[in-house]
Amino acid sequence: MKNLHYKDFFWNSDLTCTGGYDAIIQYLNDGKRVCKEVEEFMKARASIEEKYAKDLLGLSKKVCGHNEMNSLKRSLDVFKLQTEHMSLSHLQLAQNMRDEAKKLEDFREKQKEARKKIEQQMDALHKQKASQFKKTMDSKKTYDQKCRDKEEADQNMNRNTNNTKHMEKLYSKAQQAKQNADEADRLYQQNVATMGKIRDDWMKEHIKACEMFEKQSVERINFLRNTVWTHLNQLSQQCVTSDELYEEVRKSLEQCNIQEDLEHFVNLRRTGDKPPAAVVYENFYSGQKSPTAAPPSRLPPPITRRGPLPEPTQNSRDTLYSTVQDAGYSLIQY
Repeated sequence: MKNLHYKDFFWNSDLTCTGGYDAIIQYLNDGKRVCKEVEEFMKARASIEEKYAKDLLGLSKKVCGHNEMNSLKRSLDVFKLQTEHMSLSHLQLAQNMRDEAKKLEDFREKQKEARKKIEQQMDALHKQKASQFKKTMDSKKTYDQKCRDKEEADQNMNRNTNNTKHMEKLYSKAQQAKQNADEADRLYQQNVATMGKIRDDWMKEHIKACEMFEKQSVERINFLRNTVWTHLNQLSQQCVTSDELYEEVRKSLEQCNIQEDLEHFVNLRRTGDKPPAAVVYENFYSGQKSPTAAPPSRLPPPITRRGPLPEPTQNSRDTLYSTVQDAGYSLIQY
């Protein structure tokens, strides 16, 4: 299949019409707008990634598993650390996206400047072409009118008349009409020649402009395609990086030993290996202990013995002290 090119398919039958050129310019303007939209899209995505990264970083600083111990605590510490690393990777991704958006912006501005020169040149040629075309058409109208005037003067002169003076007057008008027609013809031909030269120059520049605009279109489509491709590669790489960070957490979780953590807690916080004794029922009236419970081991209360009796003094009264063996143990007699 033959490749289609701008220079072959954007002409118009009307010399003053710029429809083909305008169609190309509209397409290029639409392409510039698309570049701007993709650029803004990538900047917005970079802002989302940056906000997500900052939220992740803040999340990684929060308390998570502070009171946990042993292997599970180590896994939770790795989990928080990798969350922090994840936030840093998303920050880097956001920066990479902004770099790509900046490249697209620079490319768009570069094409804009290159187009500006061509468009200014073509606009000047279009104005010159339109002006010369109008001038040529006006000179043609003048030429046509002068030719009609000449024919009319010739016809009047050729009419039979016996008035010599009148014949001389008609002859003079015919000569003047002929001179006017010749001058109009000369001016008309000059304008046509000028128009032809301007047309040739315009056609050459139009072809050059079409080739340049086609080249820009090829570059724009290729650049946009590569930019989006790179953007997707960055997202895919982020997925790979994220999975690598997740894998570090999974490896740490594989080292988590449930039984070891339980034993660590027991050895660290143990309080004793014997339970408390059961509560025993004691009957207030019988003093008997519940048959279901073993009698508590009790020792009899200690016996306190009385010391020896004091010796009576000389001036003391005769006093009789009772002893334990006396029948009246509790009675004191004088």
